[in-house]
Amino acid sequence: MKIQKVSKENQAKVYALLRSAFPGSNYEADLVQKLHENNRAIHEWICIHRNKAIAYIAFSNAYHGSEVCGLHLAPMAVSPEMQKQGIGTELMQFALRQPQIKEQPLFVLGKPEYYQRFGFKPCKQPLCPFAKNNRNFLSLNYTAADSFTVGYEGEFTAVSLVAKKPAPKVSNIYGKGQGRRHR
Repeated sequence: MKIQKVSKENQAKVYALLRSAFPGSNYEADLVQKLHENNRAIHEWICIHRNKAIAYIAFSNAYHGSEVCGLHLAPMAVSPEMQKQGIGTELMQFALRQPQIKEQPLFVLGKPEYYQRFGFKPCKQPLCPFAKNNRNFLSLNYTAADSFTVGYEGEFTAVSLVAKKPAPKVSNIYGKGQGRRHR
């Protein structure tokens, strides 16, 4: 098993992995593909085993108005046949040790019982536009108490509109990024 940065050569493997890890949804694969096509600054790694993508993790910019205030973790995926073997944990621990990640405020919308194992804590501020009362919205390394709604890259909304999924019902307060939930 080898963890490496995502390259142009293995992007198709990432999309295939995301489609298999999220059955019935093309959202995650389409989102990452659009982020790639639009040359968005994302930090991402893929785990390869026997020339097959078995896990993936990505971080995109989080915004306070038009200023970057940290990173969003999403998506993260492990192929269905490789789940429950510690691969996701290993990939998460690897990513959290990387210089471009370890000192950044991180945000994730996901299962608290999973992400709290890595130090993520329930986040009261900033507000997540996709989590009523910030339910299941967690942060790591975020210490500010500013009250604002955190923004996402525009592709988060654009992909949901193409997929004909309802866009979030929030006003245009995202700054550069407009978003959709994380898995």
